[in-house]
Amino acid sequence: MLSRTADHLFWMSRYMERAENTARMLNVSYETSLLPQSAAAVEAGWEGLLSISELLPSYLALYKSITPRDVMAFMVKNENNPSSILSCLRAARENARAVRGTLTTEVWETQNQTWLEVNRMLKSGEFERDPGQFFEWVKFRSHLSRGVTVGTMLMDESLYFMRMGTFLERADNTARLVDVKFHAMQNDFFGAPNFGASQTQEGSVPEVAQEYDFYHWSAILRSVSGFEVYRKVYRDVIRPERVAELLILRPDMPRSLHASLNEVVANLALVSHDRESDTLRHAGRLRAELAFGRIDEILATGLHAYLTQFLERVNVLGGRISREFLMPQSA
Repeated sequence: MLSRTADHLFWMSRYMERAENTARMLNVSYETSLLPQSAAAVEAGWEGLLSISELLPSYLALYKSITPRDVMAFMVKNENNPSSILSCLRAARENARAVRGTLTTEVWETQNQTWLEVNRMLKSGEFERDPGQFFEWVKFRSHLSRGVTVGTMLMDESLYFMRMGTFLERADNTARLVDVKFHAMQNDFFGAPNFGASQTQEGSVPEVAQEYDFYHWSAILRSVSGFEVYRKVYRDVIRPERVAELLILRPDMPRSLHASLNEVVANLALVSHDRESDTLRHAGRLRAELAFGRIDEILATGLHAYLTQFLERVNVLGGRISREFLMPQSA
């Protein structure tokens, strides 16, 4: 396959997944901001979202203060923000158009219709009238795009590069989404006092604080379609340590870091002709650490520190994939 074709397919899927995950992050922040809390706490939550998305400087260059309305407008429909939902859907459609002949008619029409429909919705004011419903629509279009891709594309390198892009982006965004919650706590997270330790230790979370925090953890679980999954797996009250474990280490949770890296490694192996390549070895090592990791060990060093390192390594992996497969080789 031509490297430029692989590049378009890879980034088409990444941008569609990024649009979905941006919608998920915005939705959890939007729902959390509606809970009873101080104005300062609300602003801190939105500022955390911008910081983790690395968009705070760009935002402050355009707006004087951080408000839910301005942040959502900036991350949904600002054409000058390359990470906005509108920009991501446009980039996905343009990448699809560049390799129209490689895609099935169903995949192309799905991408094109999504682009046309999002423009209509934003111009008609549907987003402002019901942000939650708009975010659900973005998620649905992303689900539809993946389903049509898997259901109609030939199982060859084209599909493998598309899947690789989807799950590499998902790993990055899930890590950022988890970090949004802990950033809002304004400290690093080292686990609850009794987690992974003997019951003789003193200290417990006040009941009022537990009740208050329940809504925040419920929101983040719902943002990754994980609320019912959590109940099925743990059959217990929502605890931060178990939420972290579910979204980081569980291979059977579709949006977890472990599940995402499983898919990246599997598809990378299918397109790699060198089983000893540094790219495949780097991806395999990162996957192995998730496969054999323990949540108490991760929390012992601090969850924010772990997620920051993970994001750096995923970024390095993306660069390796780009250099090995996606950049045109000089003659």
